[in-house]
Order: sequence, then C-alpha cells, then structure tokens
Amino acid sequence: MASFSRRDFLRGVGSLAFLPLLRSQPPDLVLYNGIIRTVDSVQPFAQAVAISAGRFVAIGSDHEVLGYGGVATRKFDLSGKTVLPGFIDAHAHPLASGGQHLRMVACDFPTIAQVVGALKARAEKTTTGEWVLGFLYDDSKTEHPVTREELDAAGEGHPVIVYHRGGHIAFVNSLAFRAAGVSETTSDPEGGRFEHDASGHLTGRVADKAVERFRQLIPSQPTPGQDREAVKLIAKMMNAKGITSVGDATTSPADLHAYQAAHAAGELSMRVYCIMVVEALEQMIGAGIQTGLGDEWVRVGGVKQFADGSISERTARLSQPYIGMADYYGLFLSSEEDLYKNGRKAYEAGWQLCTHANGDVAIERVLKVYERIQREIPRKDPRNRIEHCTLVNDSLVQKMRELHVIPVPFSGYVYYHGEKMHFYGPDRLQHMFAMRSFLDAGLRPTDSSDYTASPFDPMMWLQSQVTRTDKQGNRWGINQRITVEEAIQCGTINGAYASYEEDIKGSIAPGKLADLIVLGRDPLREPPSSLASIPLERTMVGGKWVYES
Repeated sequence: MASFSRRDFLRGVGSLAFLPLLRSQPPDLVLYNGIIRTVDSVQPFAQAVAISAGRFVAIGSDHEVLGYGGVATRKFDLSGKTVLPGFIDAHAHPLASGGQHLRMVACDFPTIAQVVGALKARAEKTTTGEWVLGFLYDDSKTEHPVTREELDAAGEGHPVIVYHRGGHIAFVNSLAFRAAGVSETTSDPEGGRFEHDASGHLTGRVADKAVERFRQLIPSQPTPGQDREAVKLIAKMMNAKGITSVGDATTSPADLHAYQAAHAAGELSMRVYCIMVVEALEQMIGAGIQTGLGDEWVRVGGVKQFADGSISERTARLSQPYIGMADYYGLFLSSEEDLYKNGRKAYEAGWQLCTHANGDVAIERVLKVYERIQREIPRKDPRNRIEHCTLVNDSLVQKMRELHVIPVPFSGYVYYHGEKMHFYGPDRLQHMFAMRSFLDAGLRPTDSSDYTASPFDPMMWLQSQVTRTDKQGNRWGINQRITVEEAIQCGTINGAYASYEEDIKGSIAPGKLADLIVLGRDPLREPPSSLASIPLERTMVGGKWVYES
C-alpha cells in the first residue's frame, strides 16, 4: 500500500470546509486498514474513510482519518480487504422481478423435466382453471425449448404461461391459447409473433407484442402492500451482490409510488432511478413532472420507448438475418414516427430519452430520431440513452459521439449467455456489447443486467467484459475487451453520470453518498478468469451496512 502524506489527504478532501466540521463534530464511522479504490481521479487510493450523516467526509491514510475520530466514533477494521464504490445497475426491472419472485415459479433449470416438475407442483396447489405462472425460463439452457404439449402435461386443467427471463417472449399451453382466442390461423400482431412449426401447428412460443394477448387475461394487479414487499425483497437480493443503485427501466406511476412508500417505511435499501413507461408520459407532463424530480433515494428518470426486440430471445431487429434462421431479421416494436412523436413531446417537456434498441437497424432508427429532436430543440447536456445498444458499427458509434448519447449495454451477456452467441456469429460479435469501441470513442457506457434477463452480479460483469469468454471457455469478440479499471468505472461513476448524479455518487469522495462494497479479494490483483468468484463480504448504503456475508 502506498504511503499517504497530509498533502495527499487534503487533496482528497478537496475542500477545507470539511476540516472544521471534523474537528468540532467527529465522524460517525471510520473504516480503516483497507485497500480503498475510490474511482476518483483526485485520489484513486486510500486506506481509510470517515462517514457522517450518510456521506463521506474524509478519505486518506489510517493515521489521518483515524485522527478525526472521537469517543462516539465507531471504528471498523477492514483487515486489508478491498473497498469499491457501490455498483449501479443502470437498467433492470427490480419491482417487476421482485413481484415475480413472490408470485411465480422460478424455472431457471437446466432440464425440461425440472421445469415441468416445478410447474406441476404449483398446479397441484392451484384451484382448477386458474393460471399457473412461471418466470426465469431460458430456452437455450434446456435440451430444447419447452413445448406446448409439455406445458399441457405440467398444468393439466390450468392455463400456463412461462416467461422467458429476457422478458420479451413466453411459452404457453393449449388452455392458454384457448383462453386468448388464438388458433393456428390467427394472424401475428404487429411487432409480435405466434410461432408455428413446419406443419403449421402452434409451438407454444409467443414473442413480444403477442405476449400481451395473454398477459392481459391474468389477474395481476398487486396491492400496495404486495408491491412494497416486492421492493423490499429485490433490494435485499441486489444488495447481496453489491448493487447500491438501480435504474428501473419500466416504471409505472404505481411503481413510483411503491418505491416512495417503501422508502418512507424504511424498507428501501438501494437507490432507484425511475425510467417511466411512455404510456404514463401525458399523465406525468400534466402533473408538471420531469426528469430529475425526487431525492437521492427515489428519482424520476427518463421516458422509455421500445424500438425493437430482444438479443437473448432473438427478436432484436438486425440488418442481416440470424444465423440458421433464413430470412428472419427480428422485430421492430415502434415506427420511427412514433418514436419521434413521443420523444419530441417528452424532450420538450424536460425529459431524458431512454430508448430500447438492440439491433443495428433499430439503433440507427433511434439515432435518427435523437438527431432530429436535438436539432429542433437544442439542449446543452441532453444525456439521451440507448438501452442495450447491442450491435453497432463504426458509423453508429460516431453518430452516438456526435449526439453525446449514453449506451447502456448488457454487462454479463458474453459470460452468462455464451450459448446464444452462435445465432450472431463471430463476425457480428466483434461489434456487440462494444465496450472497447464506446470507450475509445469517448462515450460513457454503463453496466446493466436487465434483470431478469441476466444476473445482477458485478463480479460476473467484470469477468465478462475483461475476458469476453463464456462459461464454456469460448471467446467472443475479444477486440471489445476492456481493463478491470475501466469495467469498474462503467459500473460506478458512469452509472451515476447516466442519471445526472455523478456529483453525489459513483465514487468515494468527500461529500458524496457513503455507498460502498467490501470484497474478499482485490479485482485488480485477481486473474481475469476468476473475477466472477470474488466474494462480496459487505454492502453499505448511506453509511449503513445493508448486507453482511
């Protein structure tokens, strides 16, 4: 560990205003004897931090920081462990997934027999005729995609729907098709698909807007109390992986209320940036609400639209067909004109734009819309985002640079979803999850899980981005590898920048919120191939431990 001088300490404090405060009012807590990687360019490393009223007030050597302690100051020995700022999952679905954990059958199994068995066990406890609901299923991680017939056997006497963990497709049984009025001759809805086999029979797989045909039949309106329980549960789950802030990428007004209620009840242990669904835009504008309203716990974010489908479920709109799926390019979910109309209305009213786009054709469409809106309504610091922003090329990256767009890519997909990469092929993988290209262009990409689409696991994110290697040892697009330091910055300070909050969180610096994690090993001293195995020992949010291993 490097030695620290008083001059180094004062540089880290950044303002002499903290010194009189510390002399007159000792800090509440001092963490010392650690390897503290601050993600702050002024003072990148430290041994100790002092915390008062939920914020960092001093950073530096053990000698300097411990010297500010008083009789009532609590002191915590880090025992040489590594400290990083808390990670920010810039795009996930925490409230929705928390509710799924409370109400549905987890189907993240490696075999069809296990999926069917779990659903059958729930069906036996469910009143005949009522829906049996599953989630977290992944058709590429079982021996074959679960079929309509297999779901018939799993839920005899029940309509069954099993949501893919990616959130864009589902698998249903015959009774579900009957309840929705869908037959083999039913036309696909615009932006959706009822999959048929070679004989013209429904397979049970339904995609994107076709899923809504079933979703609207399911009694699913949770009570405010159930929403609060969902928030409490998912916050604790995310804390246990080192997540201290999250972007909820499809927040409804009811969801916003649930986060506020959970915070008021003392049950919210992470910070939430609420990206509002476009369907709520008129209501929000009418109430005078815009991006930024709220506090450090619950804040209104941007407005969410969808340009195309999913990468993990093969519905993203591509310029070239999916490998092994002749003449299939994926799905558009919105027209360019609809993206523009809603986007302009939101942007004019003070909103950040957050548009889901995975495929290169969809990303190009979104950039055209952003360029048009920003030309018509100039704004000094727009920070419009492209959620996922998966398959790019040099011209798209250059246009993003010109428009100061923030890419919000999937962080763990190469590692976790390696078995899906063959649908895209090695050539395209050189331009997917393109962290190296984004950083080299001067962009500020974030980290994100899109949970339930992939796990909220920052150490897995680091390994995926640094090695570009999946669980089986296959390497995909190694030209897009980044360093451990860069990956940590994407998951911390870049995530804060994407929500206009880089001045209050994302690094360990005086005056910022005391959000941090304690790791069992140092990522910068770890072999890249074992980063995902680094254990999390503690998570702190606002100066309070919210997780201890």
